[in-house]
Amino acid sequence: MNLVIFGPPGAGKGTQSKFIVEKYNMYQLSTGEYLRNEILKNTEIGKKISAVINSGSLVSDEIVSDLIEKAIANNNYKNRIIFDGYPRNLNQAKNLDNLLKKYKQKIDIVLKLSVSLETIKKRISERRSLEKRPDDNEEIAIKRYKTYEKTTEPVIEYYKNLNLLKVIDGERQIDQINKEISEIIDFI
Repeated sequence: MNLVIFGPPGAGKGTQSKFIVEKYNMYQLSTGEYLRNEILKNTEIGKKISAVINSGSLVSDEIVSDLIEKAIANNNYKNRIIFDGYPRNLNQAKNLDNLLKKYKQKIDIVLKLSVSLETIKKRISERRSLEKRPDDNEEIAIKRYKTYEKTTEPVIEYYKNLNLLKVIDGERQIDQINKEISEIIDFI
């Protein structure tokens, strides 16, 4: 089973993905984590990624696609991938479908964590004090939230039309969200 998890930055995708990884023995492919690792390594691409993220923009499809294909091609992860933070736009969704077909895989379910901007601002503030992530400030969070909402709307519709989308109230407690996700996955 491969799944996609959606939600704006701070919605809890990482937290829920870790839960799914542990319970269902899956692999979390977090584009944000991949990108942050490149920044931490201070590679040339990491420096470019850092500049883009700090401006509140999103990293190019080409860079992200290359990272995604490496994971899909890895037989250790075959049909066990949680796509966290990808796809962010319709072009990426279609690219993901093509990459999965190339490696004889598919998306089985798409989870969308629905969370308000006010909740995101509160969570980003809390996360900033705990994790010390450089991209966690309110101004960048608001810009990224608005960019996320605008760019992912067509992707959400795309998956909705394929009958893969399940919307989850991401405002609730973590364990309540875990329970709902388990019920959805166990039904597949």
